[in-house]
Amino acid sequence: MQVRPSFPRNFAAAIAVLIGLASCGGGGGGGSTASTNPPAGGGAPVPGCPDLPLTPSTVDGPAWPTFAADAQRSGQAGAAAQALNRTLWRTSVDLAPQYSGTSLLAHYASPIITRKNTVLLSVKTGATDGFKIEARSGSDGSLRWSLNSDYRLPSYRWLPVFQPVLTNLGRLYVPTAGGGVLFRDDVDTARASTVCGGSQAYRFYASSADATTMNATVFTNTPITADANGNIFYGYIATGANPANVASGLARISSAGVGSWVSAAAIAADVNMTRIATNSAPALSPDGRTVYVVVTGETQAVGGIIVALDSATLAVRGRAALLDPATNSPAWISDNSTASPTVGPDGDVYFGVLEANAPLHNFRGWLLHFSADLVTRKTPGSFGWDTTASLVPASIVPNYRGTSSYLLMTKYNNYAGVSTGDGKNRVAILDPFDAQNDPINASVRAMREVLTLIGPTADSAAPGAVKEWCINSAAVDVRGRAVIVNNEDGFVYRWDLTTNTLTQKAKLDSGIAQAYTPTAVGPDGAVYAINNAVLFAIGQ
Repeated sequence: MQVRPSFPRNFAAAIAVLIGLASCGGGGGGGSTASTNPPAGGGAPVPGCPDLPLTPSTVDGPAWPTFAADAQRSGQAGAAAQALNRTLWRTSVDLAPQYSGTSLLAHYASPIITRKNTVLLSVKTGATDGFKIEARSGSDGSLRWSLNSDYRLPSYRWLPVFQPVLTNLGRLYVPTAGGGVLFRDDVDTARASTVCGGSQAYRFYASSADATTMNATVFTNTPITADANGNIFYGYIATGANPANVASGLARISSAGVGSWVSAAAIAADVNMTRIATNSAPALSPDGRTVYVVVTGETQAVGGIIVALDSATLAVRGRAALLDPATNSPAWISDNSTASPTVGPDGDVYFGVLEANAPLHNFRGWLLHFSADLVTRKTPGSFGWDTTASLVPASIVPNYRGTSSYLLMTKYNNYAGVSTGDGKNRVAILDPFDAQNDPINASVRAMREVLTLIGPTADSAAPGAVKEWCINSAAVDVRGRAVIVNNEDGFVYRWDLTTNTLTQKAKLDSGIAQAYTPTAVGPDGAVYAINNAVLFAIGQ
């Protein structure tokens, strides 16, 4: 599941593609304060719509409501994961996948799983556009209902993620055209049609703005994030003049449907920072009062800034440049990445970037580490490319002897054919509050390795090389003291943190070079993983 554009095996082409990434999309500056507007109206529920026959779910457990499990991107499962014995069911998440040679350069959304075990899937229906949500029974994959979206993709090289969110109040929000959202409240109920289902629409700007023009010029470009009170946040790109006079930036829609926005250039205090990074989900502090977003520009060389904002007013609370710790130069913020901020239980913030002078760190990038107010830069992790670090309670790693209350899990690939990369690809548990010399660049102090584990499947890329770990966010089975991880070999594995071994595996497919994918765990413990545009439910 090789996520770099053919590198390391086609290194020259990789450089050319990576340099061109940030020319995608558009967006202007301007707008230094939030602008509150009434929402656009939507279709009201139609009276007299009967429920379809539906066997009630006997499951009532912890939901998986968003990418990486929660608004802090912890990746932690509330239920114990089932054994990886067999495929329970499978279904396509892309009805017309577009391959580049033998590679599938597409990011697919994490499934959302409700407390009642309804699995909400983002499904691409056309070659380059067309999306819908499918609601399926977690027990057998049977279809309960579907909801079409007129969402339009921003410009891209790798297919961006189409990621909805489920709020604590049980409301599903789905991206639509023009930077709007659809919402539906009765997600565990089957209805005769999507109209009967009561889907409605909001936009973050005045509903009087001409919809045709807005749909052609404004594009949601990040997953949607929800806070505990049902307010949502997401990034969008404005490609030119529009009747609502919005510039590329961050949108907020309250649980009551009141919209507001701030421009990327304004919150970054830099006219070169013109948009929220594509695919990078906003993250929230543990108390929900601060929202973190990553702002970048139109060219890779511009780099990026991470910004902390008041989650109620969108006023800036802090910002920090995203710098390569080896060179102190602006790091690369790639539209081909899905890296999103992770927020620790202590409020510290982590974000993965590519190194400034690739491939001097073997295209591994860095996991940057900041204090909650973004004032203090702390010890970085030695891998940051297209990864959202998962939070691992230190108590579930029995051999850990340090003082941190939590650790970080990330892939730790060392790509063959890139500088000193040897292809001995690993996953890692890192201590964010202890340090060692970086294994690639000893002049940099990096997070201490608590556990690492090399991949199990040989690869012909180099002597001793193994297939890559293929994850952008991994599910942490807290109760089972394990992490659920995908590999390029086409298997999903259970990494036991007590023995530091792979104790279970399930075959998804023969393996394919593709963009990194997430894992998830449902309320009944079923494990969800994606391979070759297909979602697999795995269990015992």
